[in-house]
Amino acid sequence: MAWALLVVGTICALLTVNGIRPPRRPDVLATLSFFPGWLTSELPFHLLVCEAVAVTVLVGLGALDDRAGWAGLALILASSFGLVVIIRQSLGSSAEIERALRDGLGDRYRSDVDAPLAAPMPLRWRQIAWPFQLRDARVHIDRDVPYKSTGSKAHRVNVYRRADGRTGCPTLLFLHGGAWVFGDKREQGIPFMLHLAAHGWVCVTANYRLSPKATFPDHLIDVKDALRWVREHAAEYGADPEFVVVSGASAGGHLAALVALTANEPAYQPGFEDVDTTVQGCVCWYGVYDLTNRVGARGRGFARFIERTLLKVRFADDAGAFAAASPVDRVHPGAPPTMIVQGSNDTLVPPAEARLFADTLRRTSSSPVVYAEISGAQHAFEVFRSVRALHAVHGAGRFCGYVHATAPIVGPE
Repeated sequence: MAWALLVVGTICALLTVNGIRPPRRPDVLATLSFFPGWLTSELPFHLLVCEAVAVTVLVGLGALDDRAGWAGLALILASSFGLVVIIRQSLGSSAEIERALRDGLGDRYRSDVDAPLAAPMPLRWRQIAWPFQLRDARVHIDRDVPYKSTGSKAHRVNVYRRADGRTGCPTLLFLHGGAWVFGDKREQGIPFMLHLAAHGWVCVTANYRLSPKATFPDHLIDVKDALRWVREHAAEYGADPEFVVVSGASAGGHLAALVALTANEPAYQPGFEDVDTTVQGCVCWYGVYDLTNRVGARGRGFARFIERTLLKVRFADDAGAFAAASPVDRVHPGAPPTMIVQGSNDTLVPPAEARLFADTLRRTSSSPVVYAEISGAQHAFEVFRSVRALHAVHGAGRFCGYVHATAPIVGPE
């Protein structure tokens, strides 16, 4: 049992170290560190319980009868201390997000937020205890609604809305991630959409064609087609089709940013060029904003992936295609209000890229820009209801409430 405790202690210590300080270089090790780092940094309470149970069982079986057992116990105690550090860091994310919102929107921004979203929202510890239980009795979900008559599951949406049948609700269009090659509307953004829908929004989450079969801009054309569907049919679900905030995570954050920055460009909406694809706001979660790697934060493997899978052209042969597909190159003064949410420990999308996008928006756009870099957060940190995720979701909800409350009223000319 002594050696078993040593093995458990070693594994726990390595997980905790990776959760606190994952590899920074953009290489295979950084990619492999993502999954264990993600779970460790978002489930520290659960891991503490597991460590306590493991120590109790193994010590009861005589694990401390040998020096190896004592070494294992020391490693588990060190890991537990690190998990407490992670817990304190995640609890502090609320203040980080609030500072970011005040920096971007002004110290008194809360007075301009829609009432349901402006109110303080304490954490529900039952949700944190069961983080993968993603449901809300107040929210009804319409599943697999086609937004295009192809019969393909790539052209379907799910609609999250209040079960009480409200109408005239502000609308969110959410785009899932998955490196443009996998993923589904059922898998990402659920805590965010449940939160908004419970507080009076209608949230539409869309699938789109995936690479390698699809080549950019197929993905962007599809999500703009989903926006066309929102304009034409969202009122049937109680939504206001004239007010839409677009949001997305990872590859979906890339597409959401492009939707926000390429409104009404005919090349990206063939066959529905006359549809207004303007959005009133944008919330990007750990998105990809620069395919040209100008800040040097990417490894060569990412460049090869983009060349072979997404764009299907070499950077050396057509650098302009990479720039055209990069949100940072599409920024303009008319960009809508934007919130960028990024984890400081993201090993898949370097924070330097998000900072570049935020800085470019601030220099160029006439609309508010909020950049919230959350200490200790990995990629995909808000997929389930962790402490950090709930704080971020509440903050993004306040941003959406601010954008809706302060949107200009468009009347007859």
